Amino acid sequence: MARGLDVGTMNIVCAEKEGENIIFTQQRNAFLELDASELTKNMLDAAKVLYVQKDDKFYILGDDAFKFANVFKRPARRPMKHGIISPEEKESIPMIKLLVERLLGQPSSYNEILYISSPADPIDLNVNVLYHRKTMEALTRRLGYDTYVIDEGLAVVYSELGKYGFTGVGISIGAGLTNVTVAYLATPVVSFSIAKGGDWIDEQVAIATGLTKERVTAIKEKDFSLEKEFEIGSVEGALSIYYDALVTYIVQNLKRKLAEVTPPEAEFPIAIAGGSAKPKGFLELFERRLS
Repeated sequence: MARGLDVGTMNIVCAEKEGENIIFTQQRNAFLELDASELTKNMLDAAKVLYVQKDDKFYILGDDAFKFANVFKRPARRPMKHGIISPEEKESIPMIKLLVERLLGQPSSYNEILYISSPADPIDLNVNVLYHRKTMEALTRRLGYDTYVIDEGLAVVYSELGKYGFTGVGISIGAGLTNVTVAYLATPVVSFSIAKGGDWIDEQVAIATGLTKERVTAIKEKDFSLEKEFEIGSVEGALSIYYDALVTYIVQNLKRKLAEVTPPEAEFPIAIAGGSAKPKGFLELFERRLS
């Protein structure tokens, strides 16, 4: 048996095979801090909320943290930023460790194989992903997994472009980063990331509309569609504007990076994945901007 793990800025997702089916489980990569008290503990236990206690604080984890953040109109704290461990959050590694342990669990066999997707270095942000990559690798190895790391864009190519000989463009549009890999016969030709994704959209819309970022995210994830026309000045209208800006930015950078190399004479189909590519009409928007 083997498993896959994507430690994303917004969600942590685990995949494993059961028979002919692939089973996905996920947890929001977020936490919320509350003062510890007996009353709060009883409330959290009664609601079956996922939390841990550390000193005089309760830390609500995962999806529950996001729900409580919306209720209390407080920002949820995020262990990751721009696709990697956040240097601004002192509780980043302990919280990610707890979430990964809860989601992944113990290996089902000795040295079970685990592949972790990792972002490529961004071309528009001065950060290096090596620390993040090595930390995630060490964390899962301590759980007993035989861990390997794969570029996120290449993972999309392996997943979706088998019938094309693993030749094509794999794009993963996440919350913190957008990862792109151009591969020829399973070999990366170009691999990079850009520091814009779903978080960037939410931040810009929050600034434009005056809503909290968490509220914008909730609206986007509920039933937002790029196939509809929205009233000017609405949250959905702002989301449409910034989705268009993000797609245009991705296509511009893909064009720029391809100009630096000479790809083989071959057709390059495109596979798109990632939580920020979920709204209906996204593929059609991408095709229009690409053409």
